[in-house]
Amino acid sequence: MTLNGRKIAILIAPRGTEEPEFKQPKDAVEAAGASVTVIGIEKGEAKTNNNDLDAGGSFVVDKAVAEVSAAEFDGLVIPGGCVGADKLRADKDVVALVHSFFQQGKPVGVICHGPWLLVEADVLQGRTVTSFPTVRKDIENAGGTWVDEEVVCDQGLVTSRTPDDLPAFCDKIVEEFEEGKHRGQTRSA
Repeated sequence: MTLNGRKIAILIAPRGTEEPEFKQPKDAVEAAGASVTVIGIEKGEAKTNNNDLDAGGSFVVDKAVAEVSAAEFDGLVIPGGCVGADKLRADKDVVALVHSFFQQGKPVGVICHGPWLLVEADVLQGRTVTSFPTVRKDIENAGGTWVDEEVVCDQGLVTSRTPDDLPAFCDKIVEEFEEGKHRGQTRSA
């Protein structure tokens, strides 16, 4: 599979994004040939976490969310981390960007607590997804169907549960990004 010429956005919180859920998908899509732009609430540097509580590394934020639009990208990755996902879902510009990817039918990969952003963006009605188990009720209350599977793909929306699922998640997002737009992605936007 090749993502040559594809532009993929990946979100990162100012502090709290789960490092493996950020770094491994980023590395996977870059290894497949995509150009990746790291998007945060503001430019500069963002520190990640490991296991939600332990300090992780620092990563450069290429662009602030207010500087970009979904039209610039071919796909989006939303990593998890309880703290990071909560910070991202509290930002109206991040939520609007996520919603725009669905409106445009572009593939989106989301892992762990990342589906909280999908709840906030109101794009789960009628969708089948997975997540970290504690997000289940939020997904169901937002109109989605939650399943306990390693990776779930629903018309361009790829979801996984935890860092243990990263190999399957990374393979599936590369595949979906290669396929491109999915008409079914817009049905919940």
